[in-house]
Amino acid sequence: MKVLITGVAGFIGFSCANKFINKNIQVVGIDNFDSYYSTRLKKKRVQILKKNKNFKFYKVDIRSKRELNKIKKIDFSYVFHFAAQPGVRYSLINPKKYFDTNVEGFMNVAEIVNKKKLKKFMYASSSSVYGEQKKFPTSEHAKLNSKNPYGLSKIINEKLGQVYSQEFNFQFIGLRFFTVYGEWGRPDMFIIKLLNSIRKRKIFYLNNDGNHYRDFTYIKDITKACYSLFKYKTKQKHIIFNICAGQKVNIKKLTSSIIKKYPNTKIKKIPANRADVYQTFGNNKKIVKELKIRKFTKIDQGLKKTINWFKISKVYKLI
Repeated sequence: MKVLITGVAGFIGFSCANKFINKNIQVVGIDNFDSYYSTRLKKKRVQILKKNKNFKFYKVDIRSKRELNKIKKIDFSYVFHFAAQPGVRYSLINPKKYFDTNVEGFMNVAEIVNKKKLKKFMYASSSSVYGEQKKFPTSEHAKLNSKNPYGLSKIINEKLGQVYSQEFNFQFIGLRFFTVYGEWGRPDMFIIKLLNSIRKRKIFYLNNDGNHYRDFTYIKDITKACYSLFKYKTKQKHIIFNICAGQKVNIKKLTSSIIKKYPNTKIKKIPANRADVYQTFGNNKKIVKELKIRKFTKIDQGLKKTINWFKISKVYKLI
């Protein structure tokens, strides 16, 4: 059994690949080491994966069908498609890159795999598809209302997944991730970004004075859910899941709880970014029921683990 993980040098891709290869599952990972954030960090992740005999890496840009030919002849049982251009704010600056990578890249990967051998195609969607909502916690049935090109690209992915699942006759499973954090996290996202600013004694710019809410989801809960999808059986050709802790966390309070330990932290308040939503707070009952997940990690537990790991980690000193 072989698994293809696209975006394997990214936070979620790396974390899932690390779990799978340690479960003695053969993983082929692809990535193009995009420079949106530190390529040194991404290459370090891949170096760690390469130490395991169950892992094989190819440098591939999913926007190029020619480059994808490197893996065309490999038969995969499962695909985890995590390669994408992230960042809601940057999507207002360079929206074309989101279409090229997130939409055309999705189509390229889906069309290159062997349709006869593949069992499931799982792909990363996002809570950004919901945009501003009035009813919380938000369920998978909520009306999609993205307010930025990033979220729109994920909505298009979900529409493509619905069409392809019928055309190709294998399962597509969309995973709407909510604010993922934890060990090896992205340096452009809130928790690691704040910790890195503290370590380097730099000013941390706090949007909207922290007056917004996010559903923080611990990375090890993400990898457990993705691993459970191997055994998950459903007759539905296309299914969508919220992957979230189901907890509403105030950014201002979270900031305060972190800087209590670091009283010399420099915080500068700046206006809200127009790409940001006020609140994300997901309903996770569907995935808890379907995958029989016992519980998700509480923010205080996950934050403690993340901070303890960050203290001893040297990788972020490189970026």
